[in-house]
Amino acid sequence: MTAANTLARSGHSVLLLEQHSKPGGLATWFRRPDGRIFDVSLHGFPVGMIKSCRRYWNAEIADSIVQLKHIRFDNPMFSLVTTFDRADFTRVLTERFGVPAETVNGFFDAARNMNFFDDQTTTTGQFLEKYFPGRPDVVRLLMEPITYANGSTLEDPALSYGIVFSNFISKGVYTFQGGTDRLIALMRDDMLKHGVDIRTSCKADKIHASGRSVQGVSAGGRMIKCRSVISNANLPGTIFNLVGQENFDADFIKQARAVRLNNSSTQVYIALKPGEMIDEETCGDLLFSSTAAEFRTDLLLGRNITSRTYSFYYPKTRPGTDRCYVVASTNANYRDWADLNPEDYRTGKSELIENTLDALGKYVPDLRSKVDHAEAATPLTFERYTLHLAGASFGTKFEGLAVSRGLPEHIAGLYHAGSVGIIMSGWLGAVNYGVIVANDVDAFLMKKR
Repeated sequence: MTAANTLARSGHSVLLLEQHSKPGGLATWFRRPDGRIFDVSLHGFPVGMIKSCRRYWNAEIADSIVQLKHIRFDNPMFSLVTTFDRADFTRVLTERFGVPAETVNGFFDAARNMNFFDDQTTTTGQFLEKYFPGRPDVVRLLMEPITYANGSTLEDPALSYGIVFSNFISKGVYTFQGGTDRLIALMRDDMLKHGVDIRTSCKADKIHASGRSVQGVSAGGRMIKCRSVISNANLPGTIFNLVGQENFDADFIKQARAVRLNNSSTQVYIALKPGEMIDEETCGDLLFSSTAAEFRTDLLLGRNITSRTYSFYYPKTRPGTDRCYVVASTNANYRDWADLNPEDYRTGKSELIENTLDALGKYVPDLRSKVDHAEAATPLTFERYTLHLAGASFGTKFEGLAVSRGLPEHIAGLYHAGSVGIIMSGWLGAVNYGVIVANDVDAFLMKKR
């Protein structure tokens, strides 16, 4: 959407095809009877979202972004509340964890100064061990929220961690006041104002290329000719399904096949009865909760859930309502759900809901008497509604970024702006990558004139 809006503002004729009934991808919401409304991914993003929205969207959107000031951690190693900015994290690390201030500052500076020209062989685990050797508690504090935000693991390149962590830690975590429905409505209005032709429930079936150039797109049985296409689909899906490997060199296909998909997610959406409130001081805005004795990637992804992130939505999140909502999210393996037979899948979803309500009851007393609706989403749910292969809610691993950026070198006019490389994921990553690609397309089209 940001790419479409940016190109339209530059005077180009832009058609936006959205396979779902509303634009936004995972930036979405759904409604249930009696006024219930659930945000799927409006949980938190860095302060940079304000500047990007003001520059590439409008002031009304930027001015509706507000800080989440109560970020809570609760696990067997520690329990604490922070504003999740550099000053408060420095306080926590020095006073609570006893880390020397010069070590903390050195770590923050090293993470902030990372760039794409750095050594990309150093893993996040090695980077953290360099500054905090033998401190699994500190590693857990620094890793859990970023793993939740974009699927990062200790085995991924340190670069992918450092950039995302620095974005968040600079000035804290923010959200959009009014809910995803209001945000997408404002973005849609802005696109329409600039002349974007938006077509929903209109799936792109094929990207046509000939002579190493884009020729057009097929959608709804119609061939639409164009000079350039930006795909927001899953990266492997774009290459192998929409375009076709026969249109690329063998070496590029080999590189594309080596791209690993990131993990998927499960979510449980919980609505409390009208007027039933959650104690904000107790629960906070975001709660990273775990019963696992240590931080391990396999424990975060397993069906036997030990770690959950709770996003609490109070009436102030969507002014004018008297309801509280909770979205409990976990990282998940696609195959753990895709390999179940229908009966086991239904049972698994029911167990996911029940176990989540049990776990949340630790923080919300008498929870079950206050809840009037709960339902679950699995990796198959995300796959169904986004068409992302394997329900990859965080796109690809780091190597996907080079493949995504390399598409126009193989097919002129073909670009990709999906979630890739961990860095270009999440709300801010999506906006900024959309702008980067839009500028590339603008330069390409200007040369073609």
